[in-house]
Amino acid sequence: MSHKLKVGEIQETYLTDEDIWRVLTRLLSNKAKKSATYKFGLVKSIIENLYQVNDQLEITYDQLAFSFSKIYWNLVIHHELQQGTTGSAVQNNLEEIQQKYNLPRDFSFDRLNSRTQLEIIKKVKAVMKTNVFGALYGDTKGLFYAFDHKREYLRLNKPVHIFMMKYQALIVDLVNYHMAKMIEKLNDTPNINYLLEKVESIARRGSLKPFERILITYFEQTCFYCGKSLHTRNSKTHVDHFIPWSFVQSDQIWNLVLACSQCNTSKNDKIPERSFLNNILERNKILVNETQLTENMSELITYQDKKIEMLYDYSIQNGFNEIWVP
Repeated sequence: MSHKLKVGEIQETYLTDEDIWRVLTRLLSNKAKKSATYKFGLVKSIIENLYQVNDQLEITYDQLAFSFSKIYWNLVIHHELQQGTTGSAVQNNLEEIQQKYNLPRDFSFDRLNSRTQLEIIKKVKAVMKTNVFGALYGDTKGLFYAFDHKREYLRLNKPVHIFMMKYQALIVDLVNYHMAKMIEKLNDTPNINYLLEKVESIARRGSLKPFERILITYFEQTCFYCGKSLHTRNSKTHVDHFIPWSFVQSDQIWNLVLACSQCNTSKNDKIPERSFLNNILERNKILVNETQLTENMSELITYQDKKIEMLYDYSIQNGFNEIWVP
């Protein structure tokens, strides 16, 4: 019963892409026991944090529980979709908190106040320790990661980390599809296309306004790409994902820039010309040297230039190969 494990070590450090595909394919198939969607949720949470690992490729339980909570709040409360058999622990906890504070069901996770978010994360993390970390570890034969409940970290196997970055877009599509298929079985819903749309959007933040305020505070209010002033009455300020959100699947301030409406619309889902990579590296040096920011944003503590450089290169490998210039 691997879900009862409190510690798990990596069983093999030499793995080929073929080895990893074999394990992943089995995980997604009907051969792997799944009474709820939680294993899919953990894979999605790991992918959301691929570029948030430290030098030892570790992700904290708090990081994963935040991503996991966001996924399931948006599915269970916001979209009112069942995630497992009756008595599903995460679902019950989320329903209890929603009813306790009489929270509107149309509130996405990022609209909840920080105190409520922390309460949810604490409860969800406890369930993940009991039912999720060990279960996925067992289904992946101890090849994908190590974990330790006492230290509260998950450490990715290096070849698995590289594999996930290399095939990130494809893995996300596969996991979303199989997660939607399972949700379809658990709910009276129109069709899988309807569910896919919901599953694909659950990680997206409702508003980037908090990041806009930070970037305006620390940098001149000009478009990162064309240099146009954003102070004028006719200018609308946009917060743009330097590497598109559809690839990154998360919102880290070191991947966000201010842009004018024209550049933001024109760039859309494209990768900026490589010269802009040097510009954002210089910009991020300023961010990580702001003590007040690093104290409040853990993503800046683990930030390294190589993370956004890898994001840039791996996004192109994943099919985002249309290069954009203003």
